[in-house]
Amino acid sequence: MAERRSFSETLQGQNLRFVAAKKDASRQTRVGFLLQEHFSLPAFTQALDVLVTANLIDRGLFVTRTFSLDGQAVTSDLGIVICPDAELTGQELAELDLLVICAGLRTPLRPIPSLRQLLRTAADKQVALAGLWSGAWFIGQAGLLDGYRCAIHPEHRAALAEIARHSQVTAESFVVDRDRLTAASPTGAFHMILEWIGTLHGNDLVEGIVGILAFEESRYKRVKPTLHAKMSEPLRTVINLMSANIEEPLSTDQLATYSGRSRRQIERLFQQQLGTTPARYYLELRITEGRRLLQHSDLPVLDVSVACGFVSPSHFSKCYTAYFGNSPSREIRHGNVKSR
Repeated sequence: MAERRSFSETLQGQNLRFVAAKKDASRQTRVGFLLQEHFSLPAFTQALDVLVTANLIDRGLFVTRTFSLDGQAVTSDLGIVICPDAELTGQELAELDLLVICAGLRTPLRPIPSLRQLLRTAADKQVALAGLWSGAWFIGQAGLLDGYRCAIHPEHRAALAEIARHSQVTAESFVVDRDRLTAASPTGAFHMILEWIGTLHGNDLVEGIVGILAFEESRYKRVKPTLHAKMSEPLRTVINLMSANIEEPLSTDQLATYSGRSRRQIERLFQQQLGTTPARYYLELRITEGRRLLQHSDLPVLDVSVACGFVSPSHFSKCYTAYFGNSPSREIRHGNVKSR
């Protein structure tokens, strides 16, 4: 039996869904989306996609529901009609942990007494409040942004500043300030929900989500967010070389030659910025590629081991089992599997 190993932090997020203990959450976080007329459909789906993807990685973490003020269908900014789950009432509100006000460029910014009361009730019940696009305006109009930093689409920034004089209306794409979450754009909505999830469940889950939904961003992030947001260019060059040479792995000396760095420099870059060694990172990169090929192709295990640069199927099987807890032959395969 192969001794179990854990992925280094750099590749832990990409494989979290397949190595984390599967469990039903004892305390699910309940998120409601209140859809306003002409709400930004891209902002809504970005936020929702993050929550759905979190449940793919660790099932049952979040329960989501959609609402309108009268329970009737709502037309989005793209002209697509969404039928919500229910009318938002005080009883429905009491079941939520987060209420997201979804608005858009053409959503009328006018006081809605019933919504104002619902938002105040939510605040009294300690339900966190979020606003997408111009959603922050309705939270501010209810007097619930005083002392908070917030974000709103530039077209509505002046209007929010006028009614929420005791809040700090920023030019940022999103802001998470305690129990107030606001985003000015679809991309802001994505990062807003990601940051909120990070406060609840930690960075590993965030990296797992980003690895699925925004792999371009995840690929070159550093392990420690307290450091710079991106890897240094020399380290990025080495990782690109590794990624391009999975089937026939390069030695550390070859990586040094092709990247124009010394072996010692490369080892120092990996240790300082990723907290691991080049050899371990390369192995985990190849194991991750093996997992993807097994799950999403019809290649036999022998061919997968060769494609990932292992000298023998037995060596591949030993390494794979050490990381994932099951042999390659027992991996769940989603493709049209012809043979193993």
